[in-house]
Amino acid sequence: MPHSTPTLSLDEIRTQITSIDNQLLDLLARRRKMSLEVAKSKIQTQKAVRDIAREQKLLARLLKVGKELDLDSVYIAHVFQTIIADSVLYQQSYLQKLANKEDHPAYRVAFLGPKGSYSSIATQNYFSHHENRLIELPESSFKSILKKVEEGHADYGVLPIENTNSGSINDVYDILQHTSVSIVGEITIPIRHAVLVSQPTSLEKIRTLYSHSQPHAQCSDFIESLADVKLEFCSSTAAAMAQVQKLNSSHVAAIGNMDSGKLYDLSVLKEDIANQTQNFTRFIIIARKPVEVTQLIPAKTTLVMTTGQEAGSLVECLLILRNHHINMSKLESRPLKGNPWEEVFYIDLNANMAEESMQDAFKQLQAQAKFVKVLGCYPIENVKPVTML
Repeated sequence: MPHSTPTLSLDEIRTQITSIDNQLLDLLARRRKMSLEVAKSKIQTQKAVRDIAREQKLLARLLKVGKELDLDSVYIAHVFQTIIADSVLYQQSYLQKLANKEDHPAYRVAFLGPKGSYSSIATQNYFSHHENRLIELPESSFKSILKKVEEGHADYGVLPIENTNSGSINDVYDILQHTSVSIVGEITIPIRHAVLVSQPTSLEKIRTLYSHSQPHAQCSDFIESLADVKLEFCSSTAAAMAQVQKLNSSHVAAIGNMDSGKLYDLSVLKEDIANQTQNFTRFIIIARKPVEVTQLIPAKTTLVMTTGQEAGSLVECLLILRNHHINMSKLESRPLKGNPWEEVFYIDLNANMAEESMQDAFKQLQAQAKFVKVLGCYPIENVKPVTML
C-alpha cells in the first residue's frame, strides 16, 4: 500500500499540537475555577463535596461521547478520573480554608530530606492543592521534624506512617506517644524503587547499596538475589542518592525514586525492585494545632489509647465503636514507653469528631479506657476513582 505524503511538515504538525496542548491547559484551568463555584454552592445547600451517582453518570456520558470520537474508553476514564479527583481535592482545600479561617501566604513544611526523597515528593503532592507558597525544610530525622513543628519553626511536618509492603513505620508511631502536635492531613503516594547509579555498570559489579532502612526492607527479595553486597543506611533515599553522586563509582548504587535520581545526575540500572508491585506509602501531616473538618467532606479521626490489663478490656472499647456504627480502618499496637509489657493502641476511624455519634462514642471510650486522646481529625485526601455503573 503506497504511503500518502503528509500535507504538513513535522515542524508545522508539532506547532499545531503545541497549540492544542495550550488550549487543553486553558480549559483545565477554567474547569478548576468552575469547581470552586461548585464548592461555594455546596456551602449554601450543605451538600457533600462528592456525589458518586452524579460522577458515574458524568463518566458514562463522557465515555459515550468519546466512543463517538473514536477515543479509547480506558484512556477517557483515566483522564477524567484524574480531573474529578483534582476537582474534589481543590474543593476540599477551599472548604477547609474557610472552616479554619486560614490566611497564610506561605507554608513552612518540614520533611525527611533532602529534596528528592519520597517525603519530599509527598510534601509537594499534598500541598499542590493549596495556593499558598511552599517553603521546604528538609530534615535528617523524624524527631527533628517533630521538634521543628512543636517549637513553631515549621507550620507543618510530613511523616511516613505505613507502607503496603513493609507495614507500619514504628519509629513514627513511637514519637507520637508523647507529643502535643495534631494530625491535620494525610496522603498516600505510589512508591517505585529503582537501583540508581552514577557510572555505567552492572548489578554484578555493585558492592555497596545505599538507602533508607525502609526501602531496604521493601526490596529485601531483590537484595537477597545480589551476591556480596553491603547495605549502608542513610537518613533518607535522597541522602543515599547524594552519597552515590559524591562517590561517583561503578561499584556503588542507591535505592530511590527514579525521577528523583535525575536531581543527582543518576541513571536507572534496574527499576521496580520492590517485593510487591503495588507499593504505596501513607504519610500524615502534623501541625501544632488541630483543624476543624467541615462535615461536607469525608474525614478520618486517629485516637491513641491505653486500656486496663484485664482480659477483654480492648474488646470492650472496640465494641463501643461497633455499637455506634463507626468503621475502624486501622488498629496498631506499640509498647508503652516506661511501662514494660503494656501496650498503647493507635486507632484510625472513618469518622468526623464533630459528628454526634463520634462525640458520644468518645465519651464512652473515656469512661472505659485507661487513657484516650484524639491525635487528630482530618480530611481524607485520597480520592477513590469513580467506577462505571
